[in-house]
Formats: sequence, structure tokens, C-alpha cells
Amino acid sequence: MISFMNERLGPSITAIKQRLCSPSLLNQVILALLLMLITCSVVTASPSDSIDDAVSKLVQFCAEPKGPVDEHAATVLVEYVLNSKQSKEHALSKLLDSTGAYYEFDTKIGFSRFMEYSYNPFIPPTVTRPSSLRYSIWSTPKGGEAHRLPTNWKPVPSGGAPVVIHGMQKESDTPDLNTGVYHEYDLKRTLILVNYKGRQALISISKQINRSNVGKKGAILGSDNSWNYFYSGEPGSPRTGLGWVKSYIYDYFSIGVYVEPGNASGTVRSGVFQWLRAGWSGINFVKASHILAGMKRFARDCRVSLESPLLPAPDQIVSVYNRYSSMSSHDLNERYAALLKGQRSRAIQAGVISESDGDDRVSPANTPKEQMLQELMLEYLKMTLGKPTMLGKQSLLPPPT
Repeated sequence: MISFMNERLGPSITAIKQRLCSPSLLNQVILALLLMLITCSVVTASPSDSIDDAVSKLVQFCAEPKGPVDEHAATVLVEYVLNSKQSKEHALSKLLDSTGAYYEFDTKIGFSRFMEYSYNPFIPPTVTRPSSLRYSIWSTPKGGEAHRLPTNWKPVPSGGAPVVIHGMQKESDTPDLNTGVYHEYDLKRTLILVNYKGRQALISISKQINRSNVGKKGAILGSDNSWNYFYSGEPGSPRTGLGWVKSYIYDYFSIGVYVEPGNASGTVRSGVFQWLRAGWSGINFVKASHILAGMKRFARDCRVSLESPLLPAPDQIVSVYNRYSSMSSHDLNERYAALLKGQRSRAIQAGVISESDGDDRVSPANTPKEQMLQELMLEYLKMTLGKPTMLGKQSLLPPPT
């Protein structure tokens, strides 16, 4: 059978060999192969690959700040945020075994004003992230690449070197939308201010250190956009069929890009790339939809705060914060105890807890001063924006210095 096929195909094969050996056809074949290789390489180098590579480089720079920042990686992310896209919210490919998502939104505020409110050492992050953070404390440990947050961010001139700030933050989120659970965790932080084609752009990088503390039982009191929360201090996360389990955030890293979409737009565009690995028994239960829900929550209330005509000027907020800071320990503890009492009373009314439940897990005695200041500042923000607070106006405002 094989011999028969060779005899039948013999003349055709000979003719093919003669054609392949001709110089013109050989050049055409080589050209076709080169075009095929170029096409394959273009298909392989997809935008997501360049985004993943840029994210990996910048997150690594945050985790282990060695050498100069990779300005090309920063540019890749800024350009992605500025470019038009089919969807401003979508899942991202997994990195470090963590689930990822991207979300983009605009806030009607000038860039310099945005920086004054959002990255000021004397304006707590709870002012711009009231439904996302219970507190967020910036620290500058001795040694290593760590810096204080500047009180005045100067624009980077065209062609100027990026401004790089390293630090650490201890944070607690607010109760989760679905479970009411909240976590405390530590982050490495890096802020990079760059000039991108005449526009100022801030790149904010966060990378979690180790796993979080065990999740604790909390509750949203009323509507989430009222920013009233209860924190029990009691460990546990609800799980259908399992009762209460111990949950953790195993890893979290994100890059927020904040840039004016126009040279004089009076608008800041925020593009957030975020990855999360959380659950129990070492298993990640996070879906992209969970991350997107959290980022939409952050975006909604960031705009409510920063776009409100009732929001006090930055120097007024700083003045109130300094007045709280100057209070005696006794007076500050008294104000914070009144806040805890108000939260507990509201939680009892909502049926979250009973009057017989203990209240000794959370008290001024076991709460850091900076955390108390930030939680009281949230009540001040609610009062200024016309939202109900846990404290009366007279007991809320700190005494003049």
C-alpha cells in the first residue's frame, strides 16, 4: 500500500520540490512565515499582559522598595485609566492566587483640592472613605524607606522626577455589606506623584502584610449611606450551615490611579485595580463581583463627601482634628465612650444585639487614640453634611483650643 502511494505521488512530489527550490517562491514562503510570527507575537502581547506586568512591578516596589520606581509601569496604568474602554468595571486575571477587579469613576473636584482632602496627614481617610474605613493610621517606622505624609503636595513639573512616599498603615474596614464582618490588617503603602503629559497623576499602592486579624461581628445600622456601624469586638463570621466560622483576609493589594482626564477639567478620574484573597480554612471565597461591590460603595461615598457643597474647607477640617487631638485623655475617652454607647443603643433598637450582651470588648481603655480621633471625625463629617449622628451637636464638637 505504501509503495503504491509513492508511485502515484512521485511525479507530484518532484514538481513540488522543483517549485520550492525556485528563489521567488522561497522568498514568499520566508515572508509568510515572518508575517505569521509577527502576528502571533502581537496577539500574545495583549493589553492585559502589560497591565499585569505593570501591576506586579509596582506592587513589588511597594512591598520591597529598592531602587527607583519603574516609570514605564506607572505610565502604562495612567494611560489605561485615561483611555476609553468598553466597560469601566470588569474582572481582572488572578495574581498571587487572588481574585481581581477593576473599577473606574469620576469625581467633580480639582486635582489639587482632591490631594488636600485625600492625602493630608491631618485629615483622616474616613472623610473621603466614610463607608469603607473605620480607621486608617499612617505610620513611619524607624529605618527603611518610610516617610511622613506631606502637608503640602507640590506639583511635579514637566520632565521632573516622580515624588515617591513610602509608609505603613494599620486599618480596619467597615462591616461587610453581606455578612457584617469587619477585619483589621496592616499594609505597606507607596504613593507616587507624577507628571503625565502636563497632568498631575497620583498612583496609590497598597500591599497587605501577613494575614489580617480574625474577622469580627459587626453590623450596618440602617441604610449603608448613613455611615452608622456597630463593632462588637467579638470574633466570628456567619456561614450558612456552619454557624460562625473564623474568617481572614489572606492577601490584599491594590493600585489606585487618580488623574485629571483633561488639562483643566476640574474632575479627577479614579481607576482602581484591586485583588483580594479572603475566606476561611485557607480557601479563597472572593469573587470579582464582591470586589466590585466594595469599590462601588467606596466610589459612591467618596463622591458624596468630596462633591458636597457642605463639606468644610480642608483647613477647617484640620482645625477640628487638631482640637480633638489637643483634648485631655479624660475628655477624649468620655467623648468616645458616648459614641460607643450611641452605637450600642442603635444596635439594640435594630435587633442586632440584646441588652444582655456584654459591651466590654470595645472601650476607650483598649482603643488607640488615633482610632478614637478618626471615629469621632466621621461623626463630625456626618453632622456637617446633614446626616444623623450618634452624638448631639454640643457633645460632638470639640472645645476651642
